[in-house]
Amino acid sequence: MSYSRKGKRAAPYRHTGRRSAGSPLLSALFFPAALLYHELLLRVFDRSTPFFDIALLRILLFSLAAGLLLFLLLDLLPWKGAARIAGGVLLGLGTVLFCVERGCRTTFNLYYGLGFMGGMAGDVAGDFGSTVVSVILGLIPFILLSFVPLAAYLLLRQMVFQEDGQENLTRILLAVGMVILQLGGWALSAFGGASSYYTYEYTANVSIPHFGVITSLRLELEYALLGTPAPPLPVIDPVDTPAPAGSGAPDPTVDPSGDPSAEPTAPIPTGPNALDIDFEALAGSAPNDTVKALHQYFGSLTPSEKNQYTGMFEGKNLILLTAEGFSPYAIDQELTPTLYKLTHEGFVFHNFYQPDWTLSTTGGEFAVTTGLIPNWHGKTGAPLYSVDKSMPITLARLFAAKGYAVPAWHNHTYTYYHRDEYLGNFGYDYHGIGNGLELAHVVWPNSDLEMMEATADSYINDYVENGTPFHAYYMTVSGHGLYTWGGNAMSRKHREAVEAKYPNLSETSQAYLACNMELDLALEYLVGRLEAAGIADDTLIVMAADHYPYLMVQDGVDYYNELRGFTDSEDDTSRYKNTLLMWSGAIKEPIEVDTPCYTADIVPTLCNLFGLDYDSRLYSGRDIFATNYQADQYSNCMPLVVFANKGKGNAWITAAGTYESATGTFTPNEGITVDEDYVGRVKKLVSAKVSYAKLLLEQDYYKYVFPSE
Repeated sequence: MSYSRKGKRAAPYRHTGRRSAGSPLLSALFFPAALLYHELLLRVFDRSTPFFDIALLRILLFSLAAGLLLFLLLDLLPWKGAARIAGGVLLGLGTVLFCVERGCRTTFNLYYGLGFMGGMAGDVAGDFGSTVVSVILGLIPFILLSFVPLAAYLLLRQMVFQEDGQENLTRILLAVGMVILQLGGWALSAFGGASSYYTYEYTANVSIPHFGVITSLRLELEYALLGTPAPPLPVIDPVDTPAPAGSGAPDPTVDPSGDPSAEPTAPIPTGPNALDIDFEALAGSAPNDTVKALHQYFGSLTPSEKNQYTGMFEGKNLILLTAEGFSPYAIDQELTPTLYKLTHEGFVFHNFYQPDWTLSTTGGEFAVTTGLIPNWHGKTGAPLYSVDKSMPITLARLFAAKGYAVPAWHNHTYTYYHRDEYLGNFGYDYHGIGNGLELAHVVWPNSDLEMMEATADSYINDYVENGTPFHAYYMTVSGHGLYTWGGNAMSRKHREAVEAKYPNLSETSQAYLACNMELDLALEYLVGRLEAAGIADDTLIVMAADHYPYLMVQDGVDYYNELRGFTDSEDDTSRYKNTLLMWSGAIKEPIEVDTPCYTADIVPTLCNLFGLDYDSRLYSGRDIFATNYQADQYSNCMPLVVFANKGKGNAWITAAGTYESATGTFTPNEGITVDEDYVGRVKKLVSAKVSYAKLLLEQDYYKYVFPSE
């Protein structure tokens, strides 16, 4: 007890304020500053994203708001020890998230959502362990800088969370500030040029550069719980007049065999490639407005016309390959002679493209096998999203309906990317490592040649001995990165030959060329077996890339430019120019094709070549050989190459010219003049093709058109 000077007992000492180890300003600003630091660090290291633009302001506002919210929630905890532990754990997890996103950007040149990364974590760790280690080693500077906020927090945690917390008035002021900042970020995001990426076109890849990682994570969680906002239904402009045959397709007077001196052996088929579908009646009975709009959209399209190539391979066999990381620069007359032969002696496509759909391998594979533009559906890409949807007009199902065998193989883990699920739903009898495919050597990446040796005899012998026609599908893997001697077994296998011919190229470029020599050997074996069996003339081989070899872009160095000998970037359509291989022993002379085309065109083109009953309006792509268009006029059945929207709008190419979305410029082809409305009308058509390809899956649309399938 204590007493006053006059001997009276004094009142006990009572602390009326709050004990403080630091100022309220330091406490409140630590987490906002830490989150903003992470966002800015990621942006600094991302050389493909401009640092100073309006996105920087959005990220600033959202980061400060999120940091204040995190601080307030933890400050309200009555147990400050728990608050400090929780703050450290959350900051540590956030640091790891930013490092993983940087790793995705470095490795795949893409940002991925948390759900997608979580679903793939086990596969990546199990199958690409050596690659992950190499990526982490390359990220050391970023990782060290990323842990600065966590280190500072461990030193300052007593000052960040004071023992008695903040005064209520301080909390109210911070909450008001948080709301103002969040509203400011929302206003800049929900309105203006980036609004679609904030809502119905959300993907992590476009969201992170525009709004930051934290906001992207919030949007992913929000849309996972509540659903992604519905896009506005685009309307395309009608075709003004029926379009006559144009100059973009092969000469219809040339015999399909490619012999310019031969006369056509049969009358050229005429009429539309369309089924008897009453879209108007379907629209009248649609269960909702979106399905109604889908019926109206597909019904408004002009079908492609039958042409001199219709039924050229009717009743014959098809082998389709999606080649991992393939590009035209893997073709070398000495190193890959079979690739050279097959791309110069069959149909020769001079303007074929494989866009980057931001879905890695699965996006390209989806376009090749379905004829649809692949989209993200929340955290899920189109292939996996389609596994419980009706898919009655894939190649596998159309050929199977005609009695064809439809085997499919992949020389990697058969469940990787859930390939067993979506290829099964497409109608293939699919096998991979662990499910019916056994290889002599299991390395990384596995041998395309060994896969071909283990599988080709099964369907070739069945055709020769029993007359069973086949459509076989392969997803290759030998061309996968890393493109280093240590990271790629196929590159090591062919190292000596490439170094001898190209001694001055970088290891990355040499290793890329080397691993594709294994693909060449696989094709050499395949052609040899077809010829030995006497069925090369009865078989069409088709091959396209899943994507260009983006793993050649490493740590800011673009080795793809070195390999090609000229410079562009991933914003340019020229980056995605590729080669479509389409060869048969029945084609005696090369058939040159100048028509702009891309992977979504493969399925409808093959449907036409094999004389299948199909409706050309129900695919995103078109028959490459259809001639009912004019190069200088707009129509909804003209050649059209659509490039994925990577946060800068959709780029496109038509027979009239090229629109680069990154610069907003249209460059007409030489000798072509278009009217002033042309670019705007094509933009509407492109938007519709992308949107309706997405809605088609989300509404399970095919079940309304083919209810009995």
